[in-house]
Amino acid sequence: MNRDTRTALMDLAEHTVRSRGFDGFSYGDLAEAIGIRKASIHYHFPTKASLSEALIERYQTSLQQGLAEIEAAHVSAGARLKALITLYRGALHDGQTVCLCVAFSTCRESLSDTVIARVGAVRAMVLQWITATFELGQRDGSVSAILGPADEAQATLAMLEGAHLAARTEEDLAVFDAATRLLRARCQ
Repeated sequence: MNRDTRTALMDLAEHTVRSRGFDGFSYGDLAEAIGIRKASIHYHFPTKASLSEALIERYQTSLQQGLAEIEAAHVSAGARLKALITLYRGALHDGQTVCLCVAFSTCRESLSDTVIARVGAVRAMVLQWITATFELGQRDGSVSAILGPADEAQATLAMLEGAHLAARTEEDLAVFDAATRLLRARCQ
């Protein structure tokens, strides 16, 4: 199995987890979809737990990059928060998927302690970024009615994750847009 096949496996597994959940697929499903033997998957990912660890590691790196790109492209906190909302909206793929952390959180009992800890680390990273963005918003005035950056960050992440679940349930991006409308309106 070459590097491209490994990437294709990870891409397919991530999409499947994000659309059907961690318990919604088997190695047999992946092998059939990619056109390889299950043994080939086991060579790179001996267990589903090792696959989930690789997925969350890659997801964290990708999300860090996305947040860095938002910071580089937008000076104001309001613009950064709008870009974050757009980033989360894009992860919905027209209401067919949710972000990987939300997908993993819905099947926590099936995950290894390592993956559960990594999901927590990803959420902590995002919370830290959102907190810093609200702190910037207090300084630059581009976000109205900030009560406390850390509390705002907790509420914002909960809103984004909840909006993901609601939009996925309805398979409708308008549900996500409605849930995030008030935060968008607070951002200049």
